[in-house]
Amino acid sequence: MEGLVNQLPIGLSIGAVLLLIALGLTFTFGQMGVINMAHGEFIMAGAYTAYLLQDQPGGFLGSLVVAFVVAGLMGLILERLAIRHFYGRPLDTLLLTWGVSLVLQQAARDLFGAPNVQVASPSWLRGSLGILPYNRLFIMALAALSVVAIWLYLNRGAQGRRMRAVMQNRQLAAVMGINTGRVDQRTFFIGSGLAGIAGVALTLIGPVGPTLGTYYIVDAFLVVVAGGLGQLRGAVLAAVALGLLNSYAEFWTNASLAKVIVFAAIIGFLQYRPQGLFVLRSRALT
Repeated sequence: MEGLVNQLPIGLSIGAVLLLIALGLTFTFGQMGVINMAHGEFIMAGAYTAYLLQDQPGGFLGSLVVAFVVAGLMGLILERLAIRHFYGRPLDTLLLTWGVSLVLQQAARDLFGAPNVQVASPSWLRGSLGILPYNRLFIMALAALSVVAIWLYLNRGAQGRRMRAVMQNRQLAAVMGINTGRVDQRTFFIGSGLAGIAGVALTLIGPVGPTLGTYYIVDAFLVVVAGGLGQLRGAVLAAVALGLLNSYAEFWTNASLAKVIVFAAIIGFLQYRPQGLFVLRSRALT
């Protein structure tokens, strides 16, 4: 029983990390139809940013801001140079970004070396509150803050409403005078920047290496699909559910079999609800 209780914060923190990653994919994949396999490398970039800045003034908290900007700029460059030519062709974006991810992984090996590196947790994140370690509490709080910020941006800000308009109907938004190119740039910047923040969070629970993002990107795509394409509340619920399922499945079995259990559960769920937990209802879908 004690072991089962101790798995709870582990599962919640895994779910929080998946949510941070899935928030970016909710924009680029769930609402724009771009399968960005290089999203995992933006996570890696954020993690290495924390590694480089860990001894600088501002340290860990400062690296959150810098990682958001670094990963966001990487996503912006990728969108401007390549992805904007492939809108409406999701399979082509998959192949394109998969190649980019391999290039970025090799670049990380050349810059930082193949062995994993460790980021020292700040002193104020060492210790625990009961069974909840401070570092995992921080990850959960960071995910919750990010969800609130994204919800406010999408529903209360003018730029957020323009983003929603382009995602729902690009042609109509363009006719109404919205600069869809600028919206695309802003969307990729924010989505990729959130991946950078997720990378910083991951340094609190494990080492950093060139293939860091590949361990989480598939699960993050599952979160977006299971929650419903483009659905923020669905992503929250799906991330928590997958994090807990993965944690307890690994506790009862092992890491490899736990992945099999998670994939089987998602396949079974999608057989029951192929459109995910929540569906965007419109006249086009009725």
